[in-house]
Amino acid sequence: MTSDLLALSTPSTADSGCPGAGRLRERVDSALAAFLAGKCGSAPDPCLPPLVAVLREFLEGGKRVRPLFCHFGWLAGGGDPDAEQPAVLGAALELFHTFALVHDDIMDASGLRRGRPTVHRALAAGFRGPGGRQAAERFGTSAAILLGDLALVWSEELLSVLDADSGRKRAVRELVATMHVELIAGQYLDLLGAAESGVDPLRRAWRVIRFKTARYTVELPLRIGAVLAGADARVLTACGAYGRPVGEAFQLRDDLLGVFGDPAVTGKPDLDDLREGKQTVLMVLTWRRATKAQREIITALHGKPDLDQQEADRLREVVRDTGAVARVEKLIADRAQRALSVLNSPAFAAQAKQGLTELAVSATSRTR
Repeated sequence: MTSDLLALSTPSTADSGCPGAGRLRERVDSALAAFLAGKCGSAPDPCLPPLVAVLREFLEGGKRVRPLFCHFGWLAGGGDPDAEQPAVLGAALELFHTFALVHDDIMDASGLRRGRPTVHRALAAGFRGPGGRQAAERFGTSAAILLGDLALVWSEELLSVLDADSGRKRAVRELVATMHVELIAGQYLDLLGAAESGVDPLRRAWRVIRFKTARYTVELPLRIGAVLAGADARVLTACGAYGRPVGEAFQLRDDLLGVFGDPAVTGKPDLDDLREGKQTVLMVLTWRRATKAQREIITALHGKPDLDQQEADRLREVVRDTGAVARVEKLIADRAQRALSVLNSPAFAAQAKQGLTELAVSATSRTR
């Protein structure tokens, strides 16, 4: 069964055959819709509802990966499948993720997210004031920062109204705070890149993966759901043993898609990572395996701000020829297999195992 599952390729985690995924997404979306409608109704000024409309539109394209892992963490801890708490918690995690993505797109100067203009670009396009393009871009960036901040504040508000006893709520908030700080640390490491002197590039790339994706996307949402359900230490340990490799594989897949993915499918540009010269595990391995001639191509093209498609294709060819792609695929497969083996542990409630199996497969073999 495991080998068959690993051969699957699903377009997105939320649309996979994961038991209950569609229903959970609907519940999270309903919680978000009700919350945002309430915020529009109680807005202190008429300037806010249009900004909330932009936030609502952005939320519509999400895969709800973190709410899904949170939900199955809840089930792993023995939680009631029909309870509302995981949906509310999932909505809070999704709002925080929105904050992170909006700000990330500004830092990366990205123009496309989920197949549509990024929030700062969309807000700039709607600017009708004086000052021309420069003023519009400044407005778009500034307004997007505020929208991200708003999502962060409202994420915290949803956590505060979570229906749980004080002990569990406190434990959830502690894990959420850890997730927030680690994500920022991972983002900062990503910004530092090669400027962080005296650090092995491959070790740095793995640190970025650990904080920016592995724990943030999988392990901590899983633990947060389990803690909310009152899971014991054995379950939380199993969540870590499963979550870390799935999260690492998720980001390794993302790095491959950032270079070789089809923008029509991924919804993101296929030149951004190469133009920024991101020191991902994929690119560090490429450099280490490259010949002198290949390194000259990498030096000339990786990180070139105006890299065009022809140059990108030449760089992609080097990445393939070094064997780095095959190596990363092996790293992904090994981590998926390790995570699936953890699910044999009696620590996980039976009601969570099938869903976590499907999530491991779809998160590591996705095409967007």
